[in-house]
Amino acid sequence: MSKVDGTLEQLVDVKNLAASLQRFADDRDWQQFHSPKNLLLALTGEVGELCEIFQWMSEAESTGSANRPETAQAVKDELADVLMYLVRLASVLGVDLNEAVTSKLALNGQKYPVDKAKSTSKKYDQL
Repeated sequence: MSKVDGTLEQLVDVKNLAASLQRFADDRDWQQFHSPKNLLLALTGEVGELCEIFQWMSEAESTGSANRPETAQAVKDELADVLMYLVRLASVLGVDLNEAVTSKLALNGQKYPVDKAKSTSKKYDQL
């Protein structure tokens, strides 16, 4: 894990978002529907909606899609939905996303060392 001044580096800070999503659910009495299974299905649906935007684009079109007015807002909206469901799921499961991301990034660094992984899309067991 990367540390700054002896403390865990804050790569992801979603505490305020998680609290806002909790309040949003509480205000509507929706926590009863926010089981991990339901949140995961909702997250998957939102990822599908994001995929749908890009589905028939060429590689070049997809690269500039966030800058094109006809798709920019839709991309932003779907990315926001994906993030909100992901954060809500992590919150319900008690997963510290900062710790999870920091640990996974360190693990990926071991699996994909720069000298072996640079400029290749091979999976770690193929390097």
